[in-house]
Amino acid sequence: MWRELNECFSSLSNNSECRVVVLSGQGKHFTGGIEINSLVEMAAEAEDLPDVARKARYHYNFIKYAQDGITALEDCVKPVLTVVHNACIGAGVDLVTACDIRYCSQDAWFQVKEVDVGLAADVGTLQRLPKVIGNTSIARELCYTGRKFDAREASEIGFVSKVFPDKDTALSHALQVAEDVASKSPVAVQTTKQSLVYSQSRPNSDGLEHIRLLNSVMNQGEDLPKAAVAQATKSPPPDYENL
Repeated sequence: MWRELNECFSSLSNNSECRVVVLSGQGKHFTGGIEINSLVEMAAEAEDLPDVARKARYHYNFIKYAQDGITALEDCVKPVLTVVHNACIGAGVDLVTACDIRYCSQDAWFQVKEVDVGLAADVGTLQRLPKVIGNTSIARELCYTGRKFDAREASEIGFVSKVFPDKDTALSHALQVAEDVASKSPVAVQTTKQSLVYSQSRPNSDGLEHIRLLNSVMNQGEDLPKAAVAQATKSPPPDYENL
């Protein structure tokens, strides 16, 4: 799964016909998180290695492999919208915090479960959750206690943009938003995502220099004059070439 996540979102990032991604779950829950037996099996394989250094390298490489699967959503230059229904546990929180926009149904609930199974979350929640909600106190409480938080609280703390009565309604809204974003200039949208992701953990001056460099190139394309003419003449939004 980790490999397929990486391959999937790397492919979508490079697919010029794709402009936006909508991620949802099938079945009773969005995700129950990582399958615990797989962790037990991995630990057993590491135990067969001769010493601590080699065991540590084995664990390190596996964690990096899993991290890359989640980070692929953030590295994808196309905006990723997600719709969560029912349970979103453990690695599911890692997954959705790497998305750009989160919606959920009224029955959704979330849990940073890792502390309850004896480990620190290591594929993105500890790094992204505090930035997503902008409140380190709440983020640390959720991560230290492993307690559940429901759709209402998720909305109150800014973890999701909006709560809907059910999954179908949420998915319908997400698709409408996706269609709206897909109609915009892909140059503008993708450069915006690249700048947002780059700037979220860096000083403003670094982010400003980054967007200067990007736009010094991207503003020379055809999308800016196309959009400017449409705005000036009050014409319908132009059709933009894929990127």
